[in-house]
Amino acid sequence: MNTEMKSKLMKGAVKTGVINAIINIVIQYFLLRRKATIPISVDSITNTTETVLGTAVMLAITLSVILTFIAYFGIKEKKMSFFPNTVLLALKNGFVTFGILTSLAVLWQKYMGTVAVSLVVGIIIIGVIAGLVSGFVNYLTLKESIISEEKK
Repeated sequence: MNTEMKSKLMKGAVKTGVINAIINIVIQYFLLRRKATIPISVDSITNTTETVLGTAVMLAITLSVILTFIAYFGIKEKKMSFFPNTVLLALKNGFVTFGILTSLAVLWQKYMGTVAVSLVVGIIIIGVIAGLVSGFVNYLTLKESIISEEKK
């Protein structure tokens, strides 16, 4: 894949990430608006408390799988086959997202403990995570799916 194409993909990924961050900040505001504060994480494997990172993990996994399919179907150039390539890519994106965010949540809890933040800070953190996941998934999906001259 040439430099021009990578640059184009990167610009699209940044745009996708920013748009998804804004959309998810608004959505999370309406879902969590009754809370004055929200913990970033809690020291428990199972809990009934909504946390920033717990919400972000589920949101990111869902986004990574859905956005893999959306990015694939948005490709106008010659692309890899949907099955099994894109289906496996969606699963890979979901598992990688889960692993990274869960690991970060565990490390946060171990070294920082339970920290409560205001609703605004909590939804901004969730939005930033959603934006980063969206951007990376978009870029990686397009990079893997578009068949360029080098791949032939």
